[in-house]
Amino acid sequence: MTRFPRDRFDDVPEGPRIGAHRGAARRGGGWVVFAWAALATGVLVGVGVLVLNLLNGSVQFPEGGGSTKPSASSTPTPSASTGGSASDAPAPGDGAAAPTQSPSAPTGAAPADQGATTLVVLNGTSTSGLAANASAKLAGAGWTVTSTGDAGTTGSTQTIVYYQQASQAALAQGIAQSLGVTAVQQSSAFPNADVSVVLGADYSG
Repeated sequence: MTRFPRDRFDDVPEGPRIGAHRGAARRGGGWVVFAWAALATGVLVGVGVLVLNLLNGSVQFPEGGGSTKPSASSTPTPSASTGGSASDAPAPGDGAAAPTQSPSAPTGAAPADQGATTLVVLNGTSTSGLAANASAKLAGAGWTVTSTGDAGTTGSTQTIVYYQQASQAALAQGIAQSLGVTAVQQSSAFPNADVSVVLGADYSG
């Protein structure tokens, strides 16, 4: 082995190491790394949940960015279909008009509309003078009674105003209203007159 003479490169002073090397590990460094990893995981999870909610439509942002006070139209009104109780409805004394339950009776023609329409009054009961009584009542109301007589039966229980033609229905209704009855019927059972009143036991005169 060849030996070379000693020179200045053989005298390297002892000192700190120079170059790439691992320094001494600091205490607590592992906890810092763990904390940062946990924070990053939480942020990622939160972002993922928000994205899923947006895709499913469960999160909605108000338009305009203003306040979200409910309008008057959004206030639910109790009704029968939504289960509102009867106590929630306004009472008549609270300023609300009570609804009319019974429909109004149909309006009949006036005596001035009778024209040449013939009208007879027939007694369908055993009470004598009932036809004359009803005839006088109709005449007082302005109707022209052509004649009076017996209906040929004494078992009628309801007073009915019969009319021949459909165009005479309004006249029959007006005559019934003048007598205080409601039953009218189109029939050809009494061909001697256009309108025939058959008095029943319900007519009180």
